[in-house]
Amino acid sequence: MTTDYFAGDPRTNLERMLAGDDYIADQEIEDLTRRSARLAEAYGRVALLDDEAARAILADLLGTLGEGSGIRPPLHVDYGKHIHVGARTFVNFNLTALDVATIHIGDDCMIGPNVQLLTPTHPVEPQRRKDKVEGAKPIVIGDNVWLGGGVVVCPGVTIGENSVIGAGSVVTRDIPANVVAVGNPARVVRENIDR
Repeated sequence: MTTDYFAGDPRTNLERMLAGDDYIADQEIEDLTRRSARLAEAYGRVALLDDEAARAILADLLGTLGEGSGIRPPLHVDYGKHIHVGARTFVNFNLTALDVATIHIGDDCMIGPNVQLLTPTHPVEPQRRKDKVEGAKPIVIGDNVWLGGGVVVCPGVTIGENSVIGAGSVVTRDIPANVVAVGNPARVVRENIDR
């Protein structure tokens, strides 16, 4: 017998998810993920043939796509609509952006290949996890941030403007502005300011 984790809460699972509360994925949520998978796949196909048509698909998939920004396919998302990309940002191949919560990427960012932006959270308690309860925390990437290839950004992390995260790093907590951070977990190794 599964526990009713949401007794007395009249909201749908989608409403709970969008509010940042725990939820259990249901058919409505599954339908939205299928829609985004179809759009992401279409974007990858069309990007090979027609830049303008591909940008229109990408703009439909994402919440916001800033002027002059580009994302090289393939692109993997949960919903797409919760991803906001600023102006003049470049995203290299194979971004995985699990946008159960919002993901904000600032202006003038560089995102290396195989980067993962992961907002979902899962319970530590075995029964809640077995019952498929999940949640999410937003990710914020400031202006002019460079994420090297293979960087993983964990739920709830903010990376300050002008910072650089070294290739292969796992960012488990906030990183201030104007620094270079590397490692697993990522740690600040120096300031990053023009002299």
